[in-house]
Amino acid sequence: MDLNSDMGESFGAWKMGDDAAMLQIVTSANIACGFHAGDPFGMLKVLYGAAVCGVSVGAHVGYRDLAGFGRRAIAVAPDELTAEVIYQLGALDGLARAARTRVSYVKPHGALYNTIAEGGAQADAVIAAIRAYDPELPVLALAGAPFVAQARDAGLVVVGEAFADRGYLPDGRLMPRGRSGSVLHDADDIAARMLRFARDGVILDCDGGELRLDAASICVHGDGPGAVAIARRISDVFKAEGIALSPFAGG
Repeated sequence: MDLNSDMGESFGAWKMGDDAAMLQIVTSANIACGFHAGDPFGMLKVLYGAAVCGVSVGAHVGYRDLAGFGRRAIAVAPDELTAEVIYQLGALDGLARAARTRVSYVKPHGALYNTIAEGGAQADAVIAAIRAYDPELPVLALAGAPFVAQARDAGLVVVGEAFADRGYLPDGRLMPRGRSGSVLHDADDIAARMLRFARDGVILDCDGGELRLDAASICVHGDGPGAVAIARRISDVFKAEGIALSPFAGG
């Protein structure tokens, strides 16, 4: 099983997450590309760290929305969105080369992730961007979402993703942020939840129902105050139970 987290999201004097600590735990790092968060200095620093730690690097592409941290849906024209995703891929890829590593996959961020999960024109735009830049790059996507089939039909490799620290609706979508239970905080409970998922492929939704998800990667959001503790607890529990953590894409 892969364990991923969002990193490189600090911007100037604004600090977000503990990337150095997280790189000691996870197997894949979704690195911001400067649109929803991140600046070149911080991105490069995380890339150097990922190279040293042997952590796989993914391009965490998002809407051009620094003020909203990429969590506001934006009605971007598809051709413009394609260009913006290509731009972000190129920016991170250039920095990755300087750090003697490479971009191994793509994971859309925030509102863009949730918007394209449902399919449609913006999903096509993101797919077109990846195909234009490097059609061999896998893309992380919400397990079971319509985007998975849409991207696979277009020839992309899609890896399903499950969320450790987010609540699920009965239909498999993530609960909207701000709703009670949408963000989970207890590291022990989260680790137990992910252990069951790793063993049985099952996560409980907000109503207590069982969701069966086809996912090879687990995400812990890096911006929460307890993010490192949650990731470490998952790692420790998996290790104790003999479940290996390894990147789904080459480092």
